[in-house]
Amino acid sequence: MKKLLISAGLVALMSGSAMAQSIGASIAAFDDNFLTVMRNGMTDHAGMLDGVELQVEDAANDIGKQIDQVKNFVASGVDAIIVNIVDTSAGAAVTAAAGDIPLVYVNRQPDNVDSMPDNHAFVASNEIESGTLEAFQICKNLRAAGKSGGATGYLMNGQLSNQAAVQRSKDVHDVIGIDMCNFMTLIDEQTANWSRDEAQSLMTNWLSSGEQFDFVIANNDEMAIGAIQALKAAGIDMGDVEVGGVDATQDALVSMQAGELDVTVFQDAFGQGAGSVDTAIALANGETVDSKVYIPFLLVTPDNIDNFLSKN
Repeated sequence: MKKLLISAGLVALMSGSAMAQSIGASIAAFDDNFLTVMRNGMTDHAGMLDGVELQVEDAANDIGKQIDQVKNFVASGVDAIIVNIVDTSAGAAVTAAAGDIPLVYVNRQPDNVDSMPDNHAFVASNEIESGTLEAFQICKNLRAAGKSGGATGYLMNGQLSNQAAVQRSKDVHDVIGIDMCNFMTLIDEQTANWSRDEAQSLMTNWLSSGEQFDFVIANNDEMAIGAIQALKAAGIDMGDVEVGGVDATQDALVSMQAGELDVTVFQDAFGQGAGSVDTAIALANGETVDSKVYIPFLLVTPDNIDNFLSKN
């Protein structure tokens, strides 16, 4: 298949944009910091392209509402649809709702990603990289701190209906399973549903057990920040606990600069949004693109944080 080239932070304009195109986009939730950056990538990029009309709707974390939005886009005669899917196990239903209209899934991988029609595509980052980069850096930090004789900690999962959460947690378990990092032991793991508030509550509950621990690994930055808030409220020295997240959101970078967050992984939300628009236009124009378009994850630590301060 023809390769659609999109690099982190840099999305090439496509020649097909000269044709007028209408695109409908359904976003899982507007009240999510990461998805807001992704949505801005869509709207800003579409605004730079002549003849492109982009209509963006909030699915409010309701898969039924999202499917209705897709059906409404079809009925209104859009040329292509972009979906940031609410429930990654509902790919077949969303695909069916789109009918013959070109469809681009963005950021969240639907369960039917390997059996999508030819006029469908998936634009995101490879989640095998995200949790692996995060957990392995935590492992290295713990070894550097002299804790290779044994370290314990907690894992915060995102929404369990979301493929990214499942994969990121699997990545953590896989890293802990390798010889270099098998000194790490998980005391417990539970979901905090990507939420800062839920993570703060969960961390507070864990702290109430009085169990000693060395690290907290979260599937995203919002949960990592929630954990940090609970740790600080309990008077715990952040220099004694390794905390990691994923996304490199602006709030996460501020936390890292403050010496609180130790590790995050940059996921180019803006680039994914812009890339989904370019891919939708290409499919609407009948071009052939790769069914999976991956934008690399990048490790962020206090040593290289300056390279990421202006990206989100």
